[in-house]
Amino acid sequence: QVQLVESGGGLVQPGGSLTLSCAASGSIFSRYAMGWYRQAPGKQRELVAAIASGTTYADSVKGRFTIARDNAKNTVYLQMLNLKPEDTAVYYCNTYAPVSFTWGQGTQVTVSS
Repeated sequence: QVQLVESGGGLVQPGGSLTLSCAASGSIFSRYAMGWYRQAPGKQRELVAAIASGTTYADSVKGRFTIARDNAKNTVYLQMLNLKPEDTAVYYCNTYAPVSFTWGQGTQVTVSS
């Protein structure tokens, strides 16, 4: 079973930036389209960005977030610029369409002054 470990979250002021990392165990990582998801308190988990042959982004993060992957390192990244308070959530990675693996612990991103 593939394990997913997210890292890189933290507390940042509005307008700040963070880069999240998701390390996946196992050598089959490169076969999968991957996505970053987030869940804010009291809300459902939502897709933020995905990478397959191309990339796709939620409207709320277009132009601010960039997803990338390094198959040699079994890692997927999410660069987040110009962060807003509404970006506050726990961020998770998983496969994209469909979700295939057990969810990891996620990494908390808090945007606040």
